[in-house]
Amino acid sequence: MDNTIILVVAAVVGLAIGFAIAKMLEKGKAAKTISGAKREAADIVKEAKKEGENIKKDKIFQAKEKFLELKAEHEKVIINKDKKIAEAEKRTRDKESQISNELSKNKKLNEKLEERIKEVSYKSEILDKKQSETDKLHKSQVQQLEVISGLSAEDAKSQLLESLKETAKTDAMAYLQSTLEEAKLTAQQEARKIVINTIQRIGTEEAVENCVSVFNLESDDVKGRIIGREGRNIRALEAATGVEIIVDDTPEAIILSCFDSVRREVARLSLHRLVTDGRIHPARIEEIVKKTEKQINEEIAEIGKRTVIDLGIHGLHPELIKAVGRMKYRSSYGQNLLQHSREVAKLCGVMAAELGLNPKIAKRAGLLHDIGKVPNTEVEVETPHAILGMQWAQKYGEKKEVCNAIGAHHDEIEMNTLISPIVQVCDAISGARPGARRQVLDSYIQRLKDLEDIAFGFNGVQKAYAIQAGRELRVIVESEKVSDDKAAELSFEISQKIQTDMTYPGQVKVTVIRETRSVNVAK
Repeated sequence: MDNTIILVVAAVVGLAIGFAIAKMLEKGKAAKTISGAKREAADIVKEAKKEGENIKKDKIFQAKEKFLELKAEHEKVIINKDKKIAEAEKRTRDKESQISNELSKNKKLNEKLEERIKEVSYKSEILDKKQSETDKLHKSQVQQLEVISGLSAEDAKSQLLESLKETAKTDAMAYLQSTLEEAKLTAQQEARKIVINTIQRIGTEEAVENCVSVFNLESDDVKGRIIGREGRNIRALEAATGVEIIVDDTPEAIILSCFDSVRREVARLSLHRLVTDGRIHPARIEEIVKKTEKQINEEIAEIGKRTVIDLGIHGLHPELIKAVGRMKYRSSYGQNLLQHSREVAKLCGVMAAELGLNPKIAKRAGLLHDIGKVPNTEVEVETPHAILGMQWAQKYGEKKEVCNAIGAHHDEIEMNTLISPIVQVCDAISGARPGARRQVLDSYIQRLKDLEDIAFGFNGVQKAYAIQAGRELRVIVESEKVSDDKAAELSFEISQKIQTDMTYPGQVKVTVIRETRSVNVAK
């Protein structure tokens, strides 16, 4: 028991001693650590001071550099301002010298002007003196005359005027009466003489145009080749030209029927080439028709050139020359339009020369008076041909006299020149010749044109041809825009439109053709 206590006490004492020793050792280590920390803190402070000094030096250096840069820029600005000030001063000095020169010149001019004013005032005084002397002399002479005649100046003047008025009125009335009587006796006789002489000097053959051409063949065997297998060749030719081709029992002949003489001529020349060449098939037909159309266009330009050269007309615009050439393939009431226009031009030239006017301008107006009858587009068809021709003439630089004569020859506008009634009269003379015109043909052609215009009024229509004397209307549509179902619907709509808007004998068959082609080229 005692030993146990001793052991416990010894253990407690040992723990206390160990704890004291541990505390002492810990204090020594803490002192060392604190001293080390102080040394490190001192080193850090030293380093911080060094870095602060370096940063301070850098900042001072940078501030100095910035100051130098700003100073240099400021000096440049000051130099530029000084330069501008110097230039402004120089300009000011130049202006001052210029102003001083102007002032010296103005001073000299003022001096001269003052001298001239003095000279003029002196002369004016002299003139006033002379005028006053003249007035005094005139008054004294008038007074002497009044004393001699016993009348005042105003009374004498009024009596003289009255006598002169009566004499002049009597003479004028007599002259006017004699002139009117002479004009009444001779005016009608002279007018008849001019018109008769003009008509007699221009003798022109007249032939009524028709709508049918006969194409002669060497033998009837060619007819089968023209028709082709199941009629494909003749269908291709009709589709390409818009001409109805009639193959009947007439020996060695084919009839080409179309109201448009240009199409008829294209079809005739194309047939001639195809028959001569011997190769007749749809592709060849299209190729020949295109070449023939090009040839006809060139021929139209050549005809226009020859016509203006024959008539002695110069300086006509190329487009007007083409319009003149196209008149060969147009007719007016059955009368060939080019022949009619040439005749009117010659009549106008003769009549203008008889009346003492310019025959060249009259010829020009006579030739161009009907160019509005050969429109290029469907829209132009709706404009009266006299107004359309006047618009073309204005567009292509014709003179006002010519334009007015073209527009006024059917009284569409007011006549402003003497050439206008001459053109109107000569147009009537040319159309009034026996056999020159045929009213029925013109109305027939107009009906066919109206049929085609109705077809062109629908979307997707590429070509439209009135054939069989207006009993059939063939409409070729674009396959991309019009389907098969739409083609049948379009045929019905066109037929209803014709039935509603037109008056015609019999029936009109409307055929809508839709064709799709796929073409590739092997190289």
